[in-house]
Amino acid sequence: MPGGDGTGPFGGGPGTGRGMGRGGGRGRMGGNRPGSGPGGNCICPNCQLSVPHTVGTPCYNMNCPKCGAKMVKG
Repeated sequence: MPGGDGTGPFGGGPGTGRGMGRGGGRGRMGGNRPGSGPGGNCICPNCQLSVPHTVGTPCYNMNCPKCGAKMVKG
């Protein structure tokens, strides 16, 4: 740390590190992983039925209303 200010060799100042503002506000990692955010749909891998995702209920805890299979985030 050349300047002793915690910015590393290229400087840039505080708050320029990785992680700030990345991911587009879609939870921890985005995509179809657990914790991928409140929006989107839950999709049945069996019959392809798509239902809106319910906030607070993971898709993998939901059963498809059509065929009963476990849903996935889509």
